[in-house]
Amino acid sequence: MYNDLFTIGKITVHTYGLCTGLGIMAALFLATARCKKKNLSDDIVYGILLFGVFFGYIASKTTFVLVEFDSFIKNPIMFLSQTGFVVMGGLLGGFLAAWIYCAVKKVRFVDYLDLCAPSIAIAQCIGRIGCFFAGCCYGRQTDAWYGIAFSHSDFAPNHVKLIPTQLFSAGLDLLNMILLLIVASKTKKKGLVGALYITLYSIGRFLLEYLRADERGNVGKLSTSQAGSIATLVIGLIVLMWALLHKEKESVEAEVA
Repeated sequence: MYNDLFTIGKITVHTYGLCTGLGIMAALFLATARCKKKNLSDDIVYGILLFGVFFGYIASKTTFVLVEFDSFIKNPIMFLSQTGFVVMGGLLGGFLAAWIYCAVKKVRFVDYLDLCAPSIAIAQCIGRIGCFFAGCCYGRQTDAWYGIAFSHSDFAPNHVKLIPTQLFSAGLDLLNMILLLIVASKTKKKGLVGALYITLYSIGRFLLEYLRADERGNVGKLSTSQAGSIATLVIGLIVLMWALLHKEKESVEAEVA
């Protein structure tokens, strides 16, 4: 796979960067297209995108520095200029930024969480395809028929068949988006779609980590991302319980009225 698409002068267009941009555009298109049906503001969506991506990027890079702190100390300038992010850190940073933004704008965060959850999933799907072309986030060596051998990767070992964890992840993200859209079309429970996104992504990410072979830090016997997945799973389950109980309360009040 080729991470470098083409070069014009001193500017090189990378497949990973292109896929990241396409993922953000697809997320924005999907979210704004659903705004009117949900009676929500597309201006708020633009704000969430801007602050979520910006602070998510910072959080993702910061988490990467913490995970690889020994390498960072040896050469911080070169280390920061290299490609390297922790998705779980970026998600948490993006969610926190979106929550603060909604609080400042005095709108319900849970409404926009439900709206944007499928968009986040499709952005991750396209972004993982970029990972596949770059060869990062690669899987363990395998002799299975679905194994992929890279030949021009700066990250994965070349000419060795590896489990295509990037494509597995992209497929799970796509399925997640489809399921979230189906649930969103059939329920009015506040927070349910957002909770399902967090829960399903956390479970999928935790399990896929067992197939990964790239270095990404450890917390005890778990990878950094698995530890993060446990934390986000707990958050997702709490939000899920809130969504279900909150709706039951509204239903009781409606019956009494």
